[in-house]
This record gives sequence, structure tokens and C-alpha cells, in this order.
Amino acid sequence: MPATALPDPAICEQARLSRDARFDGLFFTAVSSTGIYCRPTCPAPAPRPHNVRYYPNAAAAEAAGFRPCLRCRPELSPSAGGWRRGDDALARALKLIDEGFLADASLADLAGRVHVGERQLRRLFADRLGAPPIGVHGTRRLLFAKQLLTETALPITEVALAAGFGSLRRFNTCFHEAYGMAPSALRQRPAAAAGQVLTLRLNYRPPYDFVAMLEFLRGRALPGVEHVDATAYRRVIGDAAAPAWLQVAPWPRGAGSDGHALELQLHGCPPARLQAVVERVRRMFDLDADPQAIAGVLGADAGLRPLLRKRPGLRLPSAWDGFEVAVRAVVGQQVSVGAARTITARIVQRHGTALPALTGAPELERLFPTPERLAEGDLDGLGLTTTRAATVRAIARALLDGRVDFDPARTLDDMVARWTALPGIGPWTAQYIAMRGLGHPDAFPAGDLVLQKQLAGDDDANLRLRTLNLTRRAEAWRPWRAYAVIHAWREAALAQPPVAADRSTTIRRSKP
Repeated sequence: MPATALPDPAICEQARLSRDARFDGLFFTAVSSTGIYCRPTCPAPAPRPHNVRYYPNAAAAEAAGFRPCLRCRPELSPSAGGWRRGDDALARALKLIDEGFLADASLADLAGRVHVGERQLRRLFADRLGAPPIGVHGTRRLLFAKQLLTETALPITEVALAAGFGSLRRFNTCFHEAYGMAPSALRQRPAAAAGQVLTLRLNYRPPYDFVAMLEFLRGRALPGVEHVDATAYRRVIGDAAAPAWLQVAPWPRGAGSDGHALELQLHGCPPARLQAVVERVRRMFDLDADPQAIAGVLGADAGLRPLLRKRPGLRLPSAWDGFEVAVRAVVGQQVSVGAARTITARIVQRHGTALPALTGAPELERLFPTPERLAEGDLDGLGLTTTRAATVRAIARALLDGRVDFDPARTLDDMVARWTALPGIGPWTAQYIAMRGLGHPDAFPAGDLVLQKQLAGDDDANLRLRTLNLTRRAEAWRPWRAYAVIHAWREAALAQPPVAADRSTTIRRSKP
């Protein structure tokens, strides 16, 4: 990773003047004559160059005394994915901050979680981001509150709760100190009654292939838990005591958007969970990816270059829940995607929690089983082999006793080592869980036969040799190897005739 997260100033200048959406969130433009900072896509007249300052993130701009623009709304920018993903200590610390870690923990705790000294962590943030960890945390909370104040009719008390503030007084004070106004000054509509549908705009850097994302998710959607059609994704969230559901679809054109956004509808989501749900949706739909950075690395490979040109907007589809994708990975060993979906749906019907009818989404009627339900659950007669049923139960027990987890502070190697220590979990399964359970951009199931057929580049019939050769070649693809996997799978799926569509996405690998 470079010493700073800020692009070259000449690139920033060109992107600012052309309002290039590909750089949205990769830097911010601050104007010394106004005290305001903007997205590079801001529609306001371009300021004089001598008044412009560039910052790598919103927190750095705010630390320098600038306030967010009310016109381009910096809170809508996607995060700079390059330094929020992967195994770098800074990336892992930022993932924890995104999950709200500093709301209840100290900087020393954060440093300990990513295995660096507190002083070193401070230096990393100062050198690369231009802002301290607590500044990044504070800006994140206030910008999320600003979005809720602007786009929703939530009462200000609930906005404060959603943004992680323990009291309305503290929220009002922090908001006024940072932005020079009261939260109520941003209200554009009267406060709504509890239970109203919330609609939020989730921006991304173009290009983005939402059709391909939906097709990937549709082939794996679990009846009762998820529903995917040609335009939207729906899913049950919450728990049996407070079930809720969400929908993700393209942001309507002509609705105050530049077109580079998805629309998130939340039905029945408690305010205290809003920010966590938004972060999870952003990860699931890979909204913070930087297509230019990914293509810059993968495009150097002659075999990947044509795939990137065909589908420049392909993203990494994660899963809503880590345990759910781990069960799916085990069920899917040596069978087609369709067969794995059928078997997993049977598990859901037997062990998932039935829900009362959800208003507006009658097709969503079940929660995926918890680890507690499957740790000793009866899996006979569902289509699972005895070995795989035992592995599903072993995963559930291991999650309950802490031997494995989905901790974003773990490195990929650490996570894979923990998961492969379980019976029935091999490298392919562990890498797949990292890729789809955590959205890890460098996860790489090298033993996948579809992947090898598309990318191995030789006709060697020896599986071990093909795996070794592909692993060596993929070293040059770090830290974006998972995107090479998605491109290979997409190419294989589209190459199959419609009658074999179920088998076209068959995922096979060496024995775990």
C-alpha cells in the first residue's frame, strides 16, 4: 500500500474538473475560500485552483476544519475500498471501525485486535489517511446521521440512536461543533411515525453490473429467506422477536441521483441496527469496490484482460450471513449450485424459524437456522451425506465455542487455518467462506475445477499440478484474486446453453 491513500494531485485535478464518478470517494475537494469540502462529482461551479485542497477521505477534510457540502453530500460517497479491504493492519482496523468498534472500546483495544502497537496504529492513520482513528469513527457517525436527516423522516432522537450516540444532547453538541448547525436544520420532511419504510441511497463507483449481481444471487436464493427477481433482491433480517426485511434495487432515474446508486428499502428495522444493516448491505453488494484499481492489477494478465473488458462492472457477491454461507459451502461440496440450493432449502424448512406474515413481503416467511439449532439438529433424509451432515454440525459447534468466527480483524491465512482445522473443511471450502462470508477480495479457491478450466492456461490432467500452477500465476493478482474467480465463474456460466443452466454454475473442487 502506498504511503498515502490520496491519488496523485494531477489525477485529482483532472477528475474534479471532469466530475469523474469513478473517483467518487477516492478523494475529496476542499475549498479554502468557503470552508466546504465536496465530492469530485459536485455539480457546483468549479472553484479557483489556488483555493483547492485535496484530502484522501472525509475525516481528513473535517480534521482540517472543513464542513461537508450540502449540495453534493459527501455522506453518499462510497468508501475507498482499497484501504478498507484485505489483510493490511489499517484495512482490518477500518473494517472494525465500520462495524462500530470504537463506540464501546478504546484505541488500545483496536490496536490489540489488529496486533499492532497503539502508537503504530496512530501513525498509520496519520500517514495514510490524514486523520486519527477516533476522527474516522466520529466522521462516519455524523455523516450517517446527516444522510438519515436528509433522506428519511426519522425523529431526530432515533437518528441519534442510529448513528451510535447515547443521548440526544451529545448528538446535538457533536453535530453543531462539526457542522456549525443544529441537526434540525437539515430536516426536509416532518418526523414520521414509528414503523415507516426507510429508503436510503447507496452510491457506488461505476461501472457496476447489477444484473450480473442479481443473477448470481438468484441462483442461490433460499425460498422463504430470500427472493430475487429481475430488478430487486429481498431478504428477511432481524430475529424471531423483531423480524424485518429489506429490498435492494437500482436507484430510480430522475430521483435526484447521478445514476450510480442502489436503493435500499428497510421495513421494520430498529434504529439501533440501521448503520450495521447498511454496512452489511454495502459489503454484500460490494458497493465500495474500486473497479479501476482492480482492473489495473488483473488486467496485466493476458488471460483475464478479455474478461475484464467484457464485464468491467462485475463485483464480488458476498452473503448476508457468514454461518449461512458456511453451511451452503459444505452442502455444495461436489454438487451443482441448484442441488446445493435444494438441500439447503430443506434444512431451512426443517430447522429455520417460521415468521408471521410480513407486510409487503409474503414470500419471506422463515429465518435461516441458528448455530444453536443445527449443532445437534436432525439432518437425516435431506439429501446430505452422513459426512457432510456431521461437518454442518461441527461448524455450528465451532462457532458456538469460538474456534471459528467471521472476525474482520483476522487475516485471510489465519481464518483459513482455523476453518481447515475442522473435520470436512478443506482449502476450497475455507477460501469460499472467506470470499462470500467476509467479502475478502483476495480469497482464492485454487482447487476449483471451473476456475482451473477458465484460467489455468494448460491442459495438464493432474489436478494437483493445475492447482499449483494456478496458485503461482495468481500471485500477481493479489490483492484482488477473488475478482478473478468471479470473472471465471461468470464466463463459465454464460458459456453454457440454457438447458444446462443449473450445471453451468456447478462448483467442484478437490476433496476437502
